[in-house]
Amino acid sequence: MDNMQNIQWFPGHMTKTRRAITRDLSLVDAVIEVLDARIPLSSRNPDIAALIGNTPSVILLNKCDMADPAATRRWVDALSGDRTAALAVNCKTGLGVDKLQPLLQRLLSDKLDGLRRKGMLNPSMRAMIVGIPNVGKSTFINRIAGRNKAKASDRPGVTRGNQWFTVSKGFEILDTPGVLWPKFDDPQVGERLAFTGAIKDNIMDIELLAVRLLDLLRVLRPTAFIERFRLSDEELMLSSYDLLSLIASRRGMLVRGGEADTERASAMLLDEFRSSKLGRITLELPS
Repeated sequence: MDNMQNIQWFPGHMTKTRRAITRDLSLVDAVIEVLDARIPLSSRNPDIAALIGNTPSVILLNKCDMADPAATRRWVDALSGDRTAALAVNCKTGLGVDKLQPLLQRLLSDKLDGLRRKGMLNPSMRAMIVGIPNVGKSTFINRIAGRNKAKASDRPGVTRGNQWFTVSKGFEILDTPGVLWPKFDDPQVGERLAFTGAIKDNIMDIELLAVRLLDLLRVLRPTAFIERFRLSDEELMLSSYDLLSLIASRRGMLVRGGEADTERASAMLLDEFRSSKLGRITLELPS
């Protein structure tokens, strides 16, 4: 495989976000953590678990429509526990989102029952939503609140301040800006975040990133990827850079002299992976 990029991205506002999460945790009953179903491990900030401690949490495996369904089921089982529930969702279409509130009520049943015994007929729930940039937190809030209350964008780093949103009577959500961590100990984590668009493209070598993605796709061999570029078994045995050149030529992406425009092909390949045109692909599985 070709050399990895040492990808690091930690804007200054993210340090402030970590402090805000710690400060505001006492205001909520639960945490909603949004992950990318294609890379649940790499899209999970390891600092979050330490920050939220034993607070009950629901893990949303967002963009499940882009991930392999069997792999997502395995992740739901692996991430569920006594104080944690996992749920596969598509925040754009609303798939699975209606199951969130019942899950939270189950996780908080002891606390809610205690409040009812004290005379509170309709005790409210407050949850904090956390996650790395561009996993779909704002899209989720817009979906569950029923209107565009939160900014949503394909660009990482849009939400910059904590905001409260009323979802329904007795249910409020505190949104926080996406937060990465200062250093990726495993270079593959940075790469996989970059594949999905969680890290800004303009800080990376796009061609190297596309070659690294092809390293994985050549192993996984998703049917849609093979059919989209009409690849034979022999062509899948090419080096990833040669395969990128072939894809560029096959798409008519050429520069003067007929040479393959691999930079343009790289941007196209990453865009088509991120939009699921290469198939429903999960890049990592639970161990």
